[in-house]
Amino acid sequence: MVLLNSPICYNDSMERRPTHPNKPKQVVQQPAPETIKQTVPLAERPFPFWRIFIMRSIGNFVVLFALFGISMTIGPALFYELRFQVDKITGVTYVVAEQVPSKLGKITQSNTQILTPPDTYFSIVIPRIGAASRVLINVDPNNETEYLQALQKGIAHAKGSVFPGMPGTSFYFAHSTDSFWNVGRYNAVFYLLKDMQVNDDIYLFFKNYRYNYKVSKTEILDANDVSLLVNAQKDKEEKIVLQTCWPPGTTWKRFIVVAKPVASQK
Repeated sequence: MVLLNSPICYNDSMERRPTHPNKPKQVVQQPAPETIKQTVPLAERPFPFWRIFIMRSIGNFVVLFALFGISMTIGPALFYELRFQVDKITGVTYVVAEQVPSKLGKITQSNTQILTPPDTYFSIVIPRIGAASRVLINVDPNNETEYLQALQKGIAHAKGSVFPGMPGTSFYFAHSTDSFWNVGRYNAVFYLLKDMQVNDDIYLFFKNYRYNYKVSKTEILDANDVSLLVNAQKDKEEKIVLQTCWPPGTTWKRFIVVAKPVASQK
């Protein structure tokens, strides 16, 4: 028999459950929709489109900026190297303007390119590598500020060395350059000195007079070897020395080209 007033009742499964008629029922509140959204794991949330667009735009800008920087820094050196290799393949040769024998020669020798000095007061022309550049006079190789400014404009004639036509060593230098990111800042004409060979022609124009030289040797020296410059005025034999950094883009060694005079002309 079941007592109606008993605090014990039976459910359908005959489990004994205590009841408390006077105790208020606890109501379980359902979380609001906003609360549910906040509890979704971050990895499972959809990524906003505007964030994707901004990140892609920044990435594209960084890539384009890097490519632009590379082209501006090593572009000149690459230009000289590619042009030299293409000229070798196509058989293009360079000559000084006075060497072209006639108009007929210009027509028949279609692969011949004429080089002219930028300034006949002081310039250098090297047909082998297709180089023609202005020379800045009496540049102090020990004054970094001075020679860096000069090398942005042309080739530097070392202060303390002699001038063309005089007994002794006439010394010229340019960067190849000191670092790859500076190739575009300074004159890269001497970048191709590494391709010079014995008996190649070099022409110096000084005070409207042309001096002709032929390469006698090329050599790699230590960076601290300045004997050629120190003894420039002591040598009795006339010669010119062209110097650049070696390997290109470093200051580890120095690559020099030595040339001796042949018949000159006005």
